[in-house]
Amino acid sequence: MRLNASLLKSTVVAALGGLLFGFDSAVIAGATHALTGLYQLSHWMLGFTVAAALCGTVVGSVFAGYPGDRLGRRDGLRLMAVLYVVSALGCAFSWNWYSLLLFRFIGGLGIGGSSVLGPMYIAEVSPAKLRGRLVGLFQINVVSGILLAYFSNYLLGLLSLGGAEWRWKLGVAAFPALLFLVMLLGIARSPRWLAQRRRVPEARQVLAMIGAENVEGELAEIVSSIGAEHGHDRERLFDPKYRVPVLLAISLAMFNQLSGINAILYYLNDIFAHAGFSKVSGDLQAVAIGSTNLLFTLIAMSVIDRIGRKLLLLVGAVGTAACLSGVAYIFATAHHETMLLWLLVGFIGFFAFSQGAVIWVYLSEIFPNRVRAQGQSLGSFTHWIMNALISFLFPMVAARSGALPFAFFAVMMAVQFVVVLLFFPETKGVSLEQMQKRMGIA
Repeated sequence: MRLNASLLKSTVVAALGGLLFGFDSAVIAGATHALTGLYQLSHWMLGFTVAAALCGTVVGSVFAGYPGDRLGRRDGLRLMAVLYVVSALGCAFSWNWYSLLLFRFIGGLGIGGSSVLGPMYIAEVSPAKLRGRLVGLFQINVVSGILLAYFSNYLLGLLSLGGAEWRWKLGVAAFPALLFLVMLLGIARSPRWLAQRRRVPEARQVLAMIGAENVEGELAEIVSSIGAEHGHDRERLFDPKYRVPVLLAISLAMFNQLSGINAILYYLNDIFAHAGFSKVSGDLQAVAIGSTNLLFTLIAMSVIDRIGRKLLLLVGAVGTAACLSGVAYIFATAHHETMLLWLLVGFIGFFAFSQGAVIWVYLSEIFPNRVRAQGQSLGSFTHWIMNALISFLFPMVAARSGALPFAFFAVMMAVQFVVVLLFFPETKGVSLEQMQKRMGIA
């Protein structure tokens, strides 16, 4: 399969779900201070305000496999786009704290669902030799969305919008969400989903359209792996034969959040404020963080199919552990605060180069066709439940000891290095059907 216009279009459009994922995830950083004052939020209430969307992502990731299997990956993404629009407009016009929580929860449903369906759709239309870079477009869009959110917060902060500023910051996401919904009307279904639904002629047409070099050969391999020829029933993800990919998915997703990445992104402005930076300078330095995130994700995507997923994870574990240790030292000693920005930039760079670039690619690769939707949901669910827990606890723990959460995250990255080194297989250049054979799955 070669990269043609149809394949590129399908990949880019599906990856736009990641842009909304990143934007909706990070934009709250610019509103936490205003919301705390408006609703007199305690530390736990602020944590719950941030975590409300994450509760939605947990639910969305768990149940995304259902529309993904029933409606298809493409139509499932359309449903997520609708949820994004409703959430953005609802947050902008929310009338009290509880309504804000509700609409943030709805947005979380869209984030959780798109984190499952977007990478899965791209993986299922991509050739093995390009899959890392094409699925990586989803992560590039995630970090682009984060940068866009920080930049949007900075620009809106300059407009002197007063008490309505936070509403604009949260509501502006409706515009890219509507664009995403419209663009989804013009892409094809996943050929693997069509084969799974026994719509083999349609799968053949899509494979030809997206540039498969050997349409009949690839179709036969897909049909055989799914078991469509033999009328296999829907299989259970927790069947013992799937234990290896299940354990890999859970551990990768847990370590992704045990790095502290999302807690840092959500509370970035508060972290800078704690170190003595003003509101505007905090917003501007958040833009620097977001720019670093995007730059190193692009670098990682350029090499992920050459040097592999495992080496990226190992390099990132060492770098993030070192930077987090430095941040913990600053908060423990109240010295060298001027180094905080550079250490956070370093942390973001190492994270983006490793876990940020790898997670959605790896999760989309390690599960067989028959249980890919369930497996992607499991990995995403683990990611988001850990995200919600850590983001809820972070302001309370940081209020007691600014150094403690960063020291904990540093230790977890050291543990990750050992686990990846000993147990994670390399997946670069291996077709999705060959991968299940390598893992001994019949």
